[in-house]
Amino acid sequence: MTRQITGAQIVVKALKDQGVDVVFGYPGGAVLPIYDEIFQQNDIKHVLVRHEQGATHAAEGYARATGKPGVVLVTSGPGATNAVTGMTDALMDSIP
Repeated sequence: MTRQITGAQIVVKALKDQGVDVVFGYPGGAVLPIYDEIFQQNDIKHVLVRHEQGATHAAEGYARATGKPGVVLVTSGPGATNAVTGMTDALMDSIP
């Protein structure tokens, strides 16, 4: 019998497989199942920010300082659009 896992479990496993140990973000509806999985384990630390744009800039700073991927987790809609500026900045500067 095969064990079924959720999409959120797959996301967290993929992050761990990539060596991610910190996620910057702001919880919201669409990503709450992923947050539930993050909070049920101890390998990935979550840094709560006050605004999605702050998460992207914090993740970029983390990537610059450590050389590790800077990971942001925000919800869909306004959460995603608030993250665009920081993601574009990191992209233009070739930051992982």
